[in-house]
Amino acid sequence: MEQKTNLENIHIVLHRPRFPENIGSAVRAMRNMGLSRLLVVDPENYDIEKIMRLATHESSEMVEQIKRYDDLESAVSGMNYVVGTTARLGGERQSIRKPGDMAQHVISISDNNRIAIVFGPEDRGLTNEEIRLCHALINIPTADFSSINLAQSVMIICYEIFQAGRNTKSSFSPRLASRHELDGMYDQLKDILVRIDYILPEKPDYWMNKLRLFFSRIPLRAREVSIIRGICRQVNWYGKKCYMDGKNGNPPDPVLGISESESA
Repeated sequence: MEQKTNLENIHIVLHRPRFPENIGSAVRAMRNMGLSRLLVVDPENYDIEKIMRLATHESSEMVEQIKRYDDLESAVSGMNYVVGTTARLGGERQSIRKPGDMAQHVISISDNNRIAIVFGPEDRGLTNEEIRLCHALINIPTADFSSINLAQSVMIICYEIFQAGRNTKSSFSPRLASRHELDGMYDQLKDILVRIDYILPEKPDYWMNKLRLFFSRIPLRAREVSIIRGICRQVNWYGKKCYMDGKNGNPPDPVLGISESESA
């Protein structure tokens, strides 16, 4: 079954942009490359006249269809695959791909999955907390001077996506779990792993970031997320059962507990 490229499923997300001119220029860049879905999160100045001036009259309908959100988590909760852009490297930003490579992957899953490409504020980019909402990161290579204007960055990424859509032969890719489904799984995993003392309650994010990186390399489907959450529920149930059995003086379950031969 051959998969179709669906640019309508690819969303550009501007997180807390400072200047309306950059929003307008991003609209223009997207329209040049065939993308039309723009989400704007908590903008510092949403001056529609300045946005329209840079977007040009031909893109006025696209400006009117911009969706606005108060926070990044809400903006990407319904997405199946979230890509963050970063100029900084190191630390938690280890697994980073080139724009062209990421564009080919995004195109290959675009038919059945809603995708978000997230750009951070002009002055500081995405924080570590914000990149934890992302499945993957991309970095635009530069020479010694690495400061790229927001709208220029949008144009570079949109161009790579446009080119990948023209040149890539895609195969079928299933629908992945949404960001909302994954975040529910991570919250449940963290709760269970703290309860069984696998991770310290004082520093849960350190180990959870490692798990996020692990699962980001294995794009999970909704059914697989449901299986992991079911395992967490069973571990939680069994932990409570053992606690109550011990409290009430009940012997261990012969099936789940230690057998006589093992204890001999």
